[in-house]
Amino acid sequence: MSVQIDSDKAIRELVKSNVKTFAQAFSQRHIGEVDNPNGTLNMKIHNVFIAALGEELQYYTALVRSFDSSLGNMLENLAVSIANFFYDVSDKVDGPLYPEQTSKIAELLEAYKNRHNPRKVSIEDYNELRNIESPNNYTTKVHVSDYYLYDKEKNEHFLIELKIGGDLDNKKARSEKEAIFEQYAILSNVLGKDANIKCYFATAYNRYGEGKPWNQGRVKQFFSEEELLIGKDFWDFICKSDNGYNIVIDEYKKNAYIIKNALEAIKNEYL
Repeated sequence: MSVQIDSDKAIRELVKSNVKTFAQAFSQRHIGEVDNPNGTLNMKIHNVFIAALGEELQYYTALVRSFDSSLGNMLENLAVSIANFFYDVSDKVDGPLYPEQTSKIAELLEAYKNRHNPRKVSIEDYNELRNIESPNNYTTKVHVSDYYLYDKEKNEHFLIELKIGGDLDNKKARSEKEAIFEQYAILSNVLGKDANIKCYFATAYNRYGEGKPWNQGRVKQFFSEEELLIGKDFWDFICKSDNGYNIVIDEYKKNAYIIKNALEAIKNEYL
C-alpha cells in the first residue's frame, strides 16, 4: 500500500511541477515579446480579416494557436517525466534494418491504404518482420522514438507514438505506422526473436470525449484496436496504474489556476 501511495504522490508532484514550469515559461516568453514586432503573438495578429473583427478577438485567436501547441509539448514532457518513474525511457532505437524488412513494411502499408484490399491491419503483421532472416548486407539505422520504454519487472519493451489529440490525415497516419514498424524491426533484430515487444499509437485525450468511442478512421486504417492507447488508457499505462488518468487529471485541475493566472498576466500586457 505504501508503494502505491508513494507513486501516486510522485505523479501528483510531477504534474504540479510541470504545470508550474509551463505557466512560468509561457508567460515570460510572451510578456517578454510584447514590444517585439517579430514576437510569437505579434507575428500572428496581421490577418486583416480577423483584425477587422476587433482587437480582442485578434489577440485571442493568436494566443490560442500558441497556447495549444505549447500545452501539447508540456503534456508530452509530463508523460516522459512520469514514465521515467516506472520505466527505463529512451528516445531512440538503433541497430540493423534489413532490406527485406523495409520491403515488407512497404507492402503492408500499401495493403492497409487500399480499401479494396482484403487484408486489414492486425498486430499479427509484426511477426512477418521478425520472420525475416539476417542478410549478408544491411544498413544500420538510428530511429528517433516518441517513447521507447522498458519494463524491468516484466522484461517487456514498448514503442509508443504519441499524438496529443490523434487528429491525423492519411499521410501522417501512414508515416506514423511506418515509423513504428521500422523501430519494431530494428529492436527485434537487436534483442532477438523471443523478445517481448509491443507497439502502440497513443493520444493524451479522447477527442470525442472520455469514455466515448474513439473513431479516428484514418488512424484505424493503419493501427489495430490492440495498438491503441487513447486518453485514459494512455495515462493509466504510463502511470502503471488503473487510476493513473484520474490522478493526472485531478492534480492538473487543482493547479490549473496557475496557468489561468499566467494567461491573465499576458492579457494585461497585450490588451
